[in-house]
Amino acid sequence: MSVQGSQPDAAVPKILIVDDDEGVRRALGRLIRSYGYEAEVYPSGEEFLAALPAHTPDCVVLDLHMPNVDGFETQSRLAKSGLHIPVVVITGHDTAENRNRAVAAGALCYLRKPIDGQTLLAAIHRALAGERGTNG
Repeated sequence: MSVQGSQPDAAVPKILIVDDDEGVRRALGRLIRSYGYEAEVYPSGEEFLAALPAHTPDCVVLDLHMPNVDGFETQSRLAKSGLHIPVVVITGHDTAENRNRAVAAGALCYLRKPIDGQTLLAAIHRALAGERGTNG
């Protein structure tokens, strides 16, 4: 499902990764770039939200459990901003409650860590197309 070379630079989807774990940010950024997407990383919900709307992405990969402003609060503030950005939620703390809460808040996809690269890329592709998918 590579988009590499299939679109001019101006049309390359921008994916933002919001996760407090530097290793996760780095790995996901490399993976996403390897498939031809533009990737930006943020270590916190606060920094991501502060960058809006100047850095409005086509999709956000959002960790649920971060200090201070967690993924749930980030989703809530994003919804209140009026920006309609598809969200792929990732978490290392999978529970039915977390899954239901994230999806009810508008997440198009919900994935458990550790994340398989192909599963994440498929989730981003679905999110960019506006399709729901909670596998993972």
